[in-house]
Amino acid sequence: MPDVTITIGGRDFQVACSEGEEHFLKSAAAMLDTEAQVMVGQIRHLTEARMLLMAGLMLADKTAGMEDGLKVAEKRIAALEAELAEARAAAGEGPASMRDSLAELAARAEAIAAHVEDKAG
Repeated sequence: MPDVTITIGGRDFQVACSEGEEHFLKSAAAMLDTEAQVMVGQIRHLTEARMLLMAGLMLADKTAGMEDGLKVAEKRIAALEAELAEARAAAGEGPASMRDSLAELAARAEAIAAHVEDKAG
């Protein structure tokens, strides 16, 4: 397991991770560091534990907001997919019923034409 040095809130930490996961660890640490820097900038004498707690809570809050937004978007997508399915079904029925109507009109026209020929002949 490789050891990775990460910096959060101006403090270095040695963290072990699985082989090949270093990039993900560094990315997560960078997100936590961004939030921690806000805390460090606002509160000078911040303990390590409190800084990490507050930064983690800020990230959790952002994540919860994104999850809520995702749920709303998923519901909207489902509604739009249902509307699309209805529109496709209606479009599929439209030409068939039109075809039936045209076939009926053609049959009537042929019947009228046959009737006219009988009268003329």
